[in-house]
Amino acid sequence: MVDLYELPVEGIEFSKACGGNTHPDGESCVTLAKIGPDAWAVGDSKRPDALSLRFTTAELAAAGIDPARFGLSA
Repeated sequence: MVDLYELPVEGIEFSKACGGNTHPDGESCVTLAKIGPDAWAVGDSKRPDALSLRFTTAELAAAGIDPARFGLSA
């Protein structure tokens, strides 16, 4: 099994989806990028320099995150 945290994310374009809720720092948005054949990186748009979380496609689906919401395909 591949260690998802060993896959590079430098230079990869993240897509953003927002939930419509707002707070003093702005709207809550999640970023998503496909980083491998069965690997995804999930981040926080307000903290783009923070380490992204990594998921397999099955884990992403189990978390209820649909790549189509981000304009991406699994």
